[in-house]
Amino acid sequence: MKIIAQNRKAHFNYFIEYKLEAGVVLKGSEVRSLRNKGTANISDSYAGVDKGEVFLYNSHIASYAQASYQSHEPTRVRKLLLHRGEIKKVIGKVKEKGYTIVPISLYFNRKNIVKIEIGVAKGKNTVDKRQKIKERDIEREQRAILKRK
Repeated sequence: MKIIAQNRKAHFNYFIEYKLEAGVVLKGSEVRSLRNKGTANISDSYAGVDKGEVFLYNSHIASYAQASYQSHEPTRVRKLLLHRGEIKKVIGKVKEKGYTIVPISLYFNRKNIVKIEIGVAKGKNTVDKRQKIKERDIEREQRAILKRK
């Protein structure tokens, strides 16, 4: 599994309830760009439901220089491929207040197919984020003390 891009802030900004693996509908120049450069950004992207289908918004895949006249738009809306039961489960959660679909990582699976890991998540408030920062600082201090001894 070759990771192309990760959303490192997803675990900091959201409580992720469960994760799903989804396929991504891409054009040929997008796949070539991901294979050669691996330049993709999903940190500002999000997924949404429209007419019973799940789409990925605001994700950036760099344009491919050697593409023919039909190059892709870097931030176009991309369809995510999920099973019908998974889509219904996601729609049910997103209709609840405070839940959203967050992309976690974009990668090539074993068969060299581009997949995206999405999570159904609930947003954290600032108190939760501060608590996470405090826990991280305490762990860092403990590691430093153990290292000195």
